[in-house]
Amino acid sequence: MANTNPLNTPRTLDEQRREFAQRRGLAMPLAGAVAWAIVGVAGTFLPAGLEVWVLFGAIGSILYLGIFFSRFTGENFLDKQRPKNVFDDLFLRTVGAAVLISPSLFPSFVQTIPRCLCRLASSVV
Repeated sequence: MANTNPLNTPRTLDEQRREFAQRRGLAMPLAGAVAWAIVGVAGTFLPAGLEVWVLFGAIGSILYLGIFFSRFTGENFLDKQRPKNVFDDLFLRTVGAAVLISPSLFPSFVQTIPRCLCRLASSVV
């Protein structure tokens, strides 16, 4: 029986790489630019203690903003109708690993906030 489903048709890595390279790739850089713009504006107007929390939130939101923007740029990361691509899977696993690692930074950071704020206050005086 012939495989007529294009989603499961075996393709070489070279074909998949060419297909991956032909995409626009705008969603994640756009998401990063928006997140870092928010961090820049928050850093200008918020005190040091709050701007760090905005930084953590913005870094954690880049993936979700990228998924949101991908619908408008035509990439649509969550499209189930698109043929499977090894490079898409590798990209999303790498980003997912970064998202899973970032919460481990919070406990060590929370312990150092008072010391950082004291050093900041003493350097201003």
